[in-house]
Amino acid sequence: MNALLVIDAQSGIVNGRDYKEELFLMEQVIKDFKESNRPVIFIRHIDAAEESPLNRSSIGSEIHPPFKDYSDYLIEKQPPSSFFQTELTQTLENLGVEHLFIIGFEFCCMFTAIAAYDRGYKVTFIKDATGTTNTAESYDMQGLDIKRFVGTVLRWSSVIEVVNYAEYVEKYK
Repeated sequence: MNALLVIDAQSGIVNGRDYKEELFLMEQVIKDFKESNRPVIFIRHIDAAEESPLNRSSIGSEIHPPFKDYSDYLIEKQPPSSFFQTELTQTLENLGVEHLFIIGFEFCCMFTAIAAYDRGYKVTFIKDATGTTNTAESYDMQGLDIKRFVGTVLRWSSVIEVVNYAEYVEKYK
């Protein structure tokens, strides 16, 4: 069985800049999974810092409102990997999932993709249905295209499938 992980699609991230294209593609993938009765699992990042827009008590920690009703399961995490000290593994085992599709935000998608592969899942990362708030300046690395970097690193691994939305549609829809 296939399942979709939607990682960190939260108001505190989404409201940070214009993600119109990424959000549109995310919603298309989510709708495809819902229409074919495959599980959609949202991952919610919770920060402990009171001033963080992802602090549990902050409205920014909530799932992006247009996506809220799509979730079959909601799993909270703190570190970048959606598997670390969460019930994700148990949820996937209970569902009989073998193949994970990953969309969402930040490096958490990359950490989760690697952790999923390490746990024996086939992993497909849909690179243009992801976004980041970080920039080259965040890391003091002029010219760094973070979305491209994440996709390239995962593709270089030769164990995680990296596709764009059009390739996803052609192969899996």
